[in-house]
Amino acid sequence: MSDISTTFLSEQEVMIRDSARKVAAEVVAATAAERDRTSAWPHKELETVGELGFLGMLTPEAYGGSGASFVEYCLAIEEFAAADAGFATLMHVHNSVGFMISRAGTEDQKREYLSKLASGEHIGAFLLSEPHAGSDTAAFRTSARRDGDHYVVNGSKQFISNGSEASVGLVLAVTDKPSGKNGSSVLIVNAKDPGYKVTRVENKLGQRSAHVAQIELDECRIPAENILGEEGSGYKRIMASLSEGRVAIAAVAIGAARAALDAAVKYAKEREAYGAPIFKLQGVSFDLAEMATQVDVAQQYMVYAARLCEAGLPCAKEASMAKLFASEMAEKVCSDALQIHGGYGYVTDFPVERYYRDVRVTKIYEGTSHIQKLVIARSLG
Repeated sequence: MSDISTTFLSEQEVMIRDSARKVAAEVVAATAAERDRTSAWPHKELETVGELGFLGMLTPEAYGGSGASFVEYCLAIEEFAAADAGFATLMHVHNSVGFMISRAGTEDQKREYLSKLASGEHIGAFLLSEPHAGSDTAAFRTSARRDGDHYVVNGSKQFISNGSEASVGLVLAVTDKPSGKNGSSVLIVNAKDPGYKVTRVENKLGQRSAHVAQIELDECRIPAENILGEEGSGYKRIMASLSEGRVAIAAVAIGAARAALDAAVKYAKEREAYGAPIFKLQGVSFDLAEMATQVDVAQQYMVYAARLCEAGLPCAKEASMAKLFASEMAEKVCSDALQIHGGYGYVTDFPVERYYRDVRVTKIYEGTSHIQKLVIARSLG
């Protein structure tokens, strides 16, 4: 198994990583293939993972969370992704909801939502992307007008991870249109309210048990006290959270790539051709060597970027580099792992075809590869 050197990790970080690896292997990996086949939401798996503290990793202990560092969190995300990239994605989105409420919420909001999110009693979703606006976060149209003690929200949200299963959502909406991107706010929405409508659950190429939905907000009445932070701070708040999100998706990509590498090494040592394991063929061994190098480099840089985030240092460039390199690397490594399996890599009896499908979206969500290149290029000017 490919591992980042423990020399660069603290004892606590190693303990969290190893604990996540054990739970992911025992609880998540065992059902991953069947859930992929049936697109089943992992109810029981989430319940167990929540009981063990992995659904509130970034939530302070005072509110029922684990109070983990961001590096510890990313190490755990990587381990869950090695078992099931879709599970790691939905787990990340869920944790991010608690993280944002922890950062910006009032004391009443923290006490109302955080412990239930941390335990998994509530599932969280983030309602950002819209049918016409994904990477262009300034182009959203969902509106929230003030009506007495409530905001009335109208609009469509698209590709919302956990949206069909959530009980709590954070919705980005325009509260002051003339102010442009500085006139948006984040509101905490109760997904059980009549105005919150799941209009479609997408049928996806990969990460099939991590449900993605289209949500229609139709005269959805949200108490004014549910605004997160100040009115008009929504866009800035979203932009401020991008770096952490991108580093976490790098961890998802690395986990899937690592699983594919491990599967390829195992297969190459067992499969024989020309009287010996194919591992001994120079072409195969060279491919594996390149794959291992790419995974290790991505791991090292992901942890570096996570440490910058954890320290509160400016790291937009490093976060984009981590996500760009890891996601591009992961697609190539998973493809090469499938190739090493030959015809067996193309059938569902072996897990590499699932890794290949699951990892493709890491080049799209939390900002496409082109968006990451744009961020990096701007830093060079």
